[in-house]
Amino acid sequence: MSVRDPREPWLPDLCRLPRLAVMLGMAELVVVVLALAPGGAHWDLQRFVTASGFALWLALAASVLLCVSRQRLSRLPPPVGTTLALLGGGAIAALGASLAHVIDASLGYGLVPSNVSMLRFVWGSAAVTTLIVAVVLRYLYVNDGWAAQVRASARAEADALQARIKPHFLFNSMNTIAGLVRSDPAVAERAVLDLSDLFRAALGAGESDSTLREEIELCERYFAIEQLRLGNRLRVVWRKGEPLPWRMPMPRLVLQPLLENAVLHGISRLPGGGEIEIELGQVGDELAISLRNPAPAPREGDILPALGGGSIQAGNRHAQFSIAQRLRYAYGPRVRMAAAWNEGYYQVDLRLPVTTGRLAPAESGSKGMASKWTA
Repeated sequence: MSVRDPREPWLPDLCRLPRLAVMLGMAELVVVVLALAPGGAHWDLQRFVTASGFALWLALAASVLLCVSRQRLSRLPPPVGTTLALLGGGAIAALGASLAHVIDASLGYGLVPSNVSMLRFVWGSAAVTTLIVAVVLRYLYVNDGWAAQVRASARAEADALQARIKPHFLFNSMNTIAGLVRSDPAVAERAVLDLSDLFRAALGAGESDSTLREEIELCERYFAIEQLRLGNRLRVVWRKGEPLPWRMPMPRLVLQPLLENAVLHGISRLPGGGEIEIELGQVGDELAISLRNPAPAPREGDILPALGGGSIQAGNRHAQFSIAQRLRYAYGPRVRMAAAWNEGYYQVDLRLPVTTGRLAPAESGSKGMASKWTA
């Protein structure tokens, strides 16, 4: 089933520089192949440079045509629009080739071989350009479809977070708040506000970007709710190494689930509770986030080996994998995530590239981005 937005043009966008580079690169590749083909005409440097300039000019002209006509062609059924796009590229090439042949013949430069007639030169150029346009459009169309699938997957992960957070501690929180309504109405009111902020963020996960400051404030609200239930068993230590990129855009609700894991799989399972340490700092152009909490040893069936030693608790794997996927989609291959249990403590380390603009995937999407699960 297609995941493309029907409101978006289906014809690939050639108005962006990376897309234009693909078209020009394909045109130059054809020239290189022709120059290296055995049994062909003799190629010298002048002929190669001339052919390259001519091919790049035709590719650029076809790209401009497809750029300006994208909206109109996308209103047509894909078979019709694709046919017109290919014919338009071929027509531009035919016109350019005829002009080049006439100019070359008039000025006597001899750039076009004398044994190549104008008809052959024009139709050959049009045919090759049409093939190049077809290959590039197909490649970009498939790439756009894959990127749309990645976006849909990221949105599905956000939806899964919404479904997961609602029943996970809602009932415990509501019971705690109900017990505070008469004994301490002010604390109960603050808890309700914190809970509403948390669920507002859950409902908005995947809809828009958050910031580092908003994510930290959300985590503080989550801890405030859990401390009502766990009391002194839950202790939190924040280490914020200023200056921090507080306005750095982040996907919404990516830190709170990690802290929720620390509470559920660590603190709440220990009779005496424990201390969760959260450390934030900027190292060069990267944001480093470290979460550490005491946790019981994983059961033998739940131990997952981690590269470099240590182990990962299976109970934490789903949430961490989901968050790693969302971060890789948002920031690209520079994201690093490491998680392991070792000597009574569970630790998660994140490294994210510091960005200032709105989150957007790279032209190639998140292809080849691998999460790094190490000790």
